[in-house]
Amino acid sequence: MSDLRQCFNPALVALLAIACPLSAQPMPDRHAQIERRVEELLSRMTLKEKLGQMNMPCAYVNQLGRTIAAKQEAARRFAAGTQDESVGPGGGFFTLANEALRDGPRQQALFFNELQKIAIEKTRLGIPLLQTEEGTHGVMASGHTIFPEGPGLGSTWNMELIRQVYTVAALEARAVGIHQLYTFVIEPNRDPRMGRNEEAYTEDPYLSARIAEEIVRSVQGDNIAADDKVVAGLCHFPGQSEGAGGLERGAMEISERTLREVYLPPWVAGIKRAGALGVMATYPAIDGVPAHKSAHLLTRILREELGFQGLVLSEGGGIGTLVSERIVGTQKEAGELALKAGVDVGISYESGFMQGMAENVAEGRVSMELIDRAVRRILRLKMMLGLFDKPYVDPDRAARIVRRQEHQDLALKAAREGIVLLKNENGLLPLKRNVATIAVIGPNADDARNQLGDYISKTIPQEIITVRKGIRAKVSPSTKVLYAKGCEITGEDRSGFEEARKLARSADVAVVVVGERERRAPGGTNGEGRDVASLDLSGPQEDLIRAVHETGTPTVVVLINGRPLSTRWTAEHVPAILEAWLPGEQGGHAVADILFGDYNPSGRLALTIPRHVGQFPFYYDFKPARGKWVNGRLEMADYVDMSGTPLYPFGYGLSYTKFEYGNLRITPQQTGTAGKIGIAVDIANTGGREGQETVQLYVRDIVSSVTRPVQALKGFEKLALAPGERRTVRFELHAGDLAFLGEDLKPVVEAGAYEIMVGASAHDIRVRGEFEIK
Repeated sequence: MSDLRQCFNPALVALLAIACPLSAQPMPDRHAQIERRVEELLSRMTLKEKLGQMNMPCAYVNQLGRTIAAKQEAARRFAAGTQDESVGPGGGFFTLANEALRDGPRQQALFFNELQKIAIEKTRLGIPLLQTEEGTHGVMASGHTIFPEGPGLGSTWNMELIRQVYTVAALEARAVGIHQLYTFVIEPNRDPRMGRNEEAYTEDPYLSARIAEEIVRSVQGDNIAADDKVVAGLCHFPGQSEGAGGLERGAMEISERTLREVYLPPWVAGIKRAGALGVMATYPAIDGVPAHKSAHLLTRILREELGFQGLVLSEGGGIGTLVSERIVGTQKEAGELALKAGVDVGISYESGFMQGMAENVAEGRVSMELIDRAVRRILRLKMMLGLFDKPYVDPDRAARIVRRQEHQDLALKAAREGIVLLKNENGLLPLKRNVATIAVIGPNADDARNQLGDYISKTIPQEIITVRKGIRAKVSPSTKVLYAKGCEITGEDRSGFEEARKLARSADVAVVVVGERERRAPGGTNGEGRDVASLDLSGPQEDLIRAVHETGTPTVVVLINGRPLSTRWTAEHVPAILEAWLPGEQGGHAVADILFGDYNPSGRLALTIPRHVGQFPFYYDFKPARGKWVNGRLEMADYVDMSGTPLYPFGYGLSYTKFEYGNLRITPQQTGTAGKIGIAVDIANTGGREGQETVQLYVRDIVSSVTRPVQALKGFEKLALAPGERRTVRFELHAGDLAFLGEDLKPVVEAGAYEIMVGASAHDIRVRGEFEIK
């Protein structure tokens, strides 16, 4: 049964004290005990020592050296307080494991222990360090499990699976001495032109909120002092995914209504419901005000409205955005504004939080009370993590835990469930594993790093299963597996086409693997800072698909990419298409399992795939003015030169079996503004094999006082059905779930009729009904 109150029940706000890990401790006086310890320690600290705690620099900054050895030595000095004369012993580090500890989990644990020993035994106050790493889809450090990224996890629609993935990420992080995982991008992905939107999961606020809550509960649990839990760092408050022009750091020109109805729901779920203790401020200006100077965002909304109790970290170079945005002229002024707004920790060795901040205090521009506010929060979190009592980790345990077999198995499961079957004309898939000859072609067929995505370790010791490897391991020993790269992802070189054609002609089936290139590679097209103006396949890749298809050999296209791609020609001509997203270290096995029928595809799109970038914005929950009525449903209006409908709609995905929907029941059909509605629908597997269906519930406000979306996701359930099996899926929709901001920007539930739509995608609605709020 799906409970639609999970993310948006106002009554549950009162449970913050239970949801917050601090108050969940078994001893009732633990909170007071921590507060006493914080105040006692704070009273003994000098300004330099306080500024040291407020700085936890990214290890990639040049101030910490340019080589691994230099960075390690600088880390020792920074921990001891001898690296920079303007600050005392440092508060910790950000992404030190990835930058300077590239020999795996044992080295990471040993070096973090060494740094803690310096901080505890060789500084005046013995304050332990706080270590932070990226955790977008697994710990970004050498030897850790690499799960699918962003849209791949979102397309699973499996909240229990997402909880398992991030439970493992937290376990592996804490085992080596990492205390915070960041860059959980919970904001809705509203413009995939921006490269780093591959870190986010879905375009939908409701689904984003559900995922945000699962991440925080799995990463933090009920006690962040436990040896398998860390702080969940949610990014990027309050959002950055719809920047002007689809560009990173592009201004977010959004209204207060859009901010609260589209962008804030995941933060409400992650902070109010689940008690997240980490937040990173966003780069761009929101309605003209850079987030790093906005007390409205970082204090009034984040802390006062949402009840946030943790640390606000700057973005990398985020304090400097106040200079680049021409709000102020110097880092010193920027540091003052950022601290006053609510930023607690600088992560980029920016002088605004170091020497410039010391000068601000000396000149009376910044009060000691503001410094103490930030340091108090830092010390409190370190105590909640238990670092004063248990600062060290066991290197042997770290080596045993990180990437153990069950974690690799989970990476495979997550990759399988996130792959979406977009097309399967005439049942070309699944293939027979005893096929005589198969040609595996394309620039992403055997490129390990391209299928891993962004925020992965600089060194990867484990074997990455590419599609070529996965197919070779799957087929019978007698099958010939031929391989040709065909072309690069960018450029114009077509010299490999002839080899690709030759192999395709000699094969029984051709699998062409195309998509995007990871950002660190020359010509990288995907990831942070890799924004695009076109969503078409780059370089000669579409021509490669044409060349293979024109041989007459049955062709399957596999897409490996972090953003939706507008593959119009491929969608029209190629009989079978798989969207694999960025499937992680086991991605090749997952793709092969689906190609050969060992796994029935169950992924459903968490992002709309457009026909053309010119349709932007193309998310499914558009407003009626952009629509036209088709068979009783509002679709996007057509352009003169192209259909306005998406190439593949939100929620879409095929299976190797068929599902039927029927017998919709809505009870009662009338209720008050405080009532609830029960919705039930029967789902049957009418095909010949077991499969999983994601049943999606959408609601439309038929007449409203302000313009509302044509439909909004309000519930879903993923269920497995055997052939011939029939089950009832039940939802509970409370009237409060229909609330929106009225003309006065205050929440309201309006009386009137509402349409219920249950189906297999936002476009494939199978049953409809109505109810009324009286």
